[in-house]
Amino acid sequence: MKYSKLVIAVIITAIISSGITFNLVQQRETIALNDEDPFSKLKSTYSILEKNYYKEIDQETLVEGAIKGMVDSLDDPYSVYMDVEEAKSFNENVSSSFEGIGAEIQENNGQIIVVSPIKGSPAEEVGLKPKDVILKVDDQSIDGYSVTEAVMLIRGEKGSKVNLVINRAGVGELDFSIVRDTIPIETVYSEVIEKNIGKIQITKFSETTGEELTNALNELRKKEVSGLVIDLRQNPGGLLNQAIGMSDLFLEKGKNILQVENNLGEKEVYNDENDLVLDLPITVLIDEGTASAGEIMAAALNQSAGIPLVGATTFGKGTVQTAKSFDDQSSVKYTTAKWLTPDGSWIHEKGIEPTVKVELPEYANLPFINPDNVLKQGDTNTEVDSAQKMLSALGYSDIPLNGTFDETTEEVVKQFQKDEELPVDGQITKQTTITLIQRIQEKLKENDTQLKKAIEVLKEGM
Repeated sequence: MKYSKLVIAVIITAIISSGITFNLVQQRETIALNDEDPFSKLKSTYSILEKNYYKEIDQETLVEGAIKGMVDSLDDPYSVYMDVEEAKSFNENVSSSFEGIGAEIQENNGQIIVVSPIKGSPAEEVGLKPKDVILKVDDQSIDGYSVTEAVMLIRGEKGSKVNLVINRAGVGELDFSIVRDTIPIETVYSEVIEKNIGKIQITKFSETTGEELTNALNELRKKEVSGLVIDLRQNPGGLLNQAIGMSDLFLEKGKNILQVENNLGEKEVYNDENDLVLDLPITVLIDEGTASAGEIMAAALNQSAGIPLVGATTFGKGTVQTAKSFDDQSSVKYTTAKWLTPDGSWIHEKGIEPTVKVELPEYANLPFINPDNVLKQGDTNTEVDSAQKMLSALGYSDIPLNGTFDETTEEVVKQFQKDEELPVDGQITKQTTITLIQRIQEKLKENDTQLKKAIEVLKEGM
């Protein structure tokens, strides 16, 4: 009898369970697809949702989502669909000034990484570095975000503040508080150093960069410089046509600038078409922030003109993108080809090795100290460690280098504050932090080991 009741209970449970399943998932219907139309499944899915979804749906949202999904499925960090706002932001970055922190970023395996901060930008001033991984923007995780989605969060009005949490290889997580500013349109900076040596820094390749470079060269010619250092460090790239036209100024006519290989393996060779060539000894500075168009120019000058490269291995971006706009002002940016150096090498994800490898001083890579934080006696963290190393680099040799803010550290901080005519309280915060960072930046400029080596190499060829 007990056995029969058990069987009945099991049967009843099975029937109830079956009924619940039937109520949640109705009987499947097979939809016929048109084998001759590759978009048949997409159209059918749209039609099904439009007619049967339990909530009212927005047609534009579905279409935008489908396009984004299509582009995202390429699994290419440089191909992206941009809605109207995102496209506006992208176009500003290429052609004019904009307000933000001034850092070129890209998506890589679901992470947003810094390619390079722009010269003179808030991102450079606080110490963002190439290959830093951005984890959070104002406490919001951006894991899985596209580049354009991340940019929309990071950008903002001049004077407003954004907080970033980044992960730096070999260091760990770091917090950055950055005040947004206007990022200027100027991309070429020139000066005379070492009496008769010209230096030109190119910070990116925008629509006006070629013209700026020509003007800078003309100014240096008037000053009768006898050698030239071209600084491509921290240059995230930009427009291909600018890289080609600018390389043209330094190569003999007919020399190869680069090769572009399409999806069929067909190669188009771009050769120098300029009859005139700058007749000066030249060296080029590169580093891990030199990317894309910056790498094109560096490789062209090195391989086709024998110009030495000084510094560190470049970023490694060897693909070409183009952007197409729709009449609603949205756009799609997509990869069209590989680019190869004059000797046929593809430097993608490998970078270009310098002719002469030179690292910057250790203090050039110290983690950022947030001026809003208060470092005081008893604290132990990476910011204390960074501050101690900065003070040591500035000549305060008595300070311990252990990441612990002890009595000795406090005394050294008080001495630094006295020397800088700051309020003396033995704590590192606000103006003390800002002054400490400024002094380190000034010291690095005075002791730019890469630039010094480039000048040395240049003089050997003069």
